[in-house]
Amino acid sequence: MPRLAALIVASAVLVAGAAYGQDVAGYPSRPVKIIVDVAPGGGVDTATRLVAAKLEYQFSQPFVVENRPGAAGSIGAEVVYAAEPDGYTLLASSPSPLAINQWLYKKLSYNPAGFQPIAMMSRIPNVLVVRSDFPAKTVAEAIAYLKANPGKVSFASQGVGTASHLTGAMLMKLTGTSMVHVPYKGTAPILTDIIAGHVDMTFIQVSNAFVMHEAGKARILALATDKRLDFLPAIPTLAEVGLPISTDTWNAISAPPRTPAEIVARLNSAVNWALKQPDVRQRLTDLKTIIGGDKGPAEAAKFVENERRQWGELVRAAGLQPQ
Repeated sequence: MPRLAALIVASAVLVAGAAYGQDVAGYPSRPVKIIVDVAPGGGVDTATRLVAAKLEYQFSQPFVVENRPGAAGSIGAEVVYAAEPDGYTLLASSPSPLAINQWLYKKLSYNPAGFQPIAMMSRIPNVLVVRSDFPAKTVAEAIAYLKANPGKVSFASQGVGTASHLTGAMLMKLTGTSMVHVPYKGTAPILTDIIAGHVDMTFIQVSNAFVMHEAGKARILALATDKRLDFLPAIPTLAEVGLPISTDTWNAISAPPRTPAEIVARLNSAVNWALKQPDVRQRLTDLKTIIGGDKGPAEAAKFVENERRQWGELVRAAGLQPQ
């Protein structure tokens, strides 16, 4: 009887393994959900929806985009981290849940290093933006104004621990100034309040700030980039005015821990193909983004690992302590 029981268990394992292998071979055979960790309307959301449409075309299955903003991306990340590792629940995120949050929070309900990066969709430089009637016209004037008005100027971010928050924290650290941090759940509400004059400034992706700047609804004072941008030749970098700050926001698609390598590879190939399509490239170019799609799964994982280390250094340099 013990030998018979052992044979039955072994047979069940083999059958389950074979069935799972068939699922992998036929993936995807049903709708796939992509959880976006920010509110609709920002760079991550836009890139994800462009890619999702192409994935539907390739696989003849729905790729449903669902926004789960909040807690610097942790709300969406928690959902995906706890999901079955079968490729049917994916995460589209900014750097926060994968590379930043572990340095700012003592306890997370997920392990940022446990996600399996699938592909990099895009990278978007950050810029310093102020409301249209902000008194300062240059970075030097802005710093002087901050020093003259400690704790009176508000700066918006996409949430605690996001790239926009940390870039603002670094600015205060380097200039010895103090601002009121106003965290939001995404990019769109920040744009609304900057235009309305409810907040004074923000560090935000140039893709979102460029149109406002051109329309005179807000002003870009400086670039958080290593060099000037071709489409904003008159705007200086922060480094040019003595502030060595360079940050950007990248968008990645990731899978839960233990997702089969075959599924990760299949999705990587499909996302990279999507990013090469002329209409997708044109849309992302119009949004002033640096288009991804040039990394395999191993390269994407290495990129996120390096980003995790670099953001940790930035958090320490900014003097922020885990909460």
